Amino acid sequence: MKVEEVFRSRIVIFIFQILILTLFILFMDYRIDINFDGGILEEQKAIIQFLANYVLFDKLSGLYFIYFVWIIVSLIPIFIYNDFKKSYSMNLMVFFFPNFFLYIFLSRYSPIYFNSNFQFHFLHTILLCIVIVLISIGIPLILRKIKKFISETPIEDLHAIASKSKKICPICGTEYESSPKFCYKCNTDLTIPIEDKIRKEE
Repeated sequence: MKVEEVFRSRIVIFIFQILILTLFILFMDYRIDINFDGGILEEQKAIIQFLANYVLFDKLSGLYFIYFVWIIVSLIPIFIYNDFKKSYSMNLMVFFFPNFFLYIFLSRYSPIYFNSNFQFHFLHTILLCIVIVLISIGIPLILRKIKKFISETPIEDLHAIASKSKKICPICGTEYESSPKFCYKCNTDLTIPIEDKIRKEE
């Protein structure tokens, strides 16, 4: 397997995206306060807290942070694949992973908190999911249009320049891609317009 294929594989990109998310959370020291139900074990609290830091928020600053990190992380497969189908499927898979396990663990080990906050958190989860999908589809399509425009424009310009620089000998009809002073076949002076040449000959 080539190095490029390894970096483009879903598992590697998935791990890289989760790693970037984790680094953002640790660097910014982001943490959401959860009022856990009584009787929940510390190990269970730690797992739920760890997953909650990826997707939940309880303040406006937390909302900005969560949206910011997920948008940044969503750009990774967009620039790697440059294909909206692969991008949004990859981003949805990464987004689904922490959300799925968080809601499962919360509903099982902290049902009171889960039932009282489910509607609020789930609504924002859906909204963030829509934002990620729109970014994953929109940016690759825009980049594709820009790339197409950039690639087509110079080719058209080059064709125009090439056609202008072509020279044909008026005597023998030999074509040149450049602008020589003399025809290499019949030795005609190509710097003199054909009308002037006819007048001189007359």
